[in-house]
Amino acid sequence: MPASVFLAAGALFGASGVVMGAFGAHALASRFSESNQATWDTAVTYQLTHALALLVVGLLARDSGASSTALSVAGWGFIVGVALFSGSLYLLAVDGPRFLGPVTPVGGAAFIVGWVGLLVGVLR
Repeated sequence: MPASVFLAAGALFGASGVVMGAFGAHALASRFSESNQATWDTAVTYQLTHALALLVVGLLARDSGASSTALSVAGWGFIVGVALFSGSLYLLAVDGPRFLGPVTPVGGAAFIVGWVGLLVGVLR
């Protein structure tokens, strides 16, 4: 997988994470309960954290010059994690469908897979 995909995803998730944080703090704050605000903030925190992780994966993949399956697993784990974990929390915070609740831990598992992939990638 080209490093540029992970670098671009990291930049996109970083920019959209800042937008979502500002949107939650300003446009939605007066409509949110404390619980919904906490849920939104958790989604933003995990999105921004994993945007940075994707940049690290992209830089490692680019600088190694070699195709690393472990780094690809890491990058895709982070991308899927942001989509499922943060995405489901954003929707749940705005009173989206409750069936999304079980999606959140699947995204969390994808994050774990990503971190293990990164660990394996840097140890090789």
